[in-house]
Amino acid sequence: MQIQFIASIAAITADPAASRRLYVDALGLPLDHGEDDDYYHSEQIAGSKHFGVWPLTQAAQACFGTPDWPGEHPVPQASIEFEVADADAVGPAAAELADGGFPLLHEARLEPWGQTVARLLSPEGLIIGISYAPSLH
Repeated sequence: MQIQFIASIAAITADPAASRRLYVDALGLPLDHGEDDDYYHSEQIAGSKHFGVWPLTQAAQACFGTPDWPGEHPVPQASIEFEVADADAVGPAAAELADGGFPLLHEARLEPWGQTVARLLSPEGLIIGISYAPSLH
């Protein structure tokens, strides 16, 4: 597997309003969101390709297809996505991790916003994504 760069870092929050008070109001980060979307994010913070504040309900939906995080998995505090060279490299990279003893939360798949990603939960309880996001290239 050949990691190109860190594509994204996101804090995962069970309380989006409280997190916005820290990241937007107190720190003054230029985070924005879509209409009716609690995922605040920016590609305008120096040194970061993408930083987000990801509601736990959305993380659960992305990983498990339900708004509730399953009790058999530790609740994640953050997400880090590592970028590979192209969309075709995501599946083999994910398989390499699974074969190495790191069970996937889900296989490689194309998300509605164009990113191809597979995710796992790290020993520290972080969501780790192996991804290819065309917008970052």
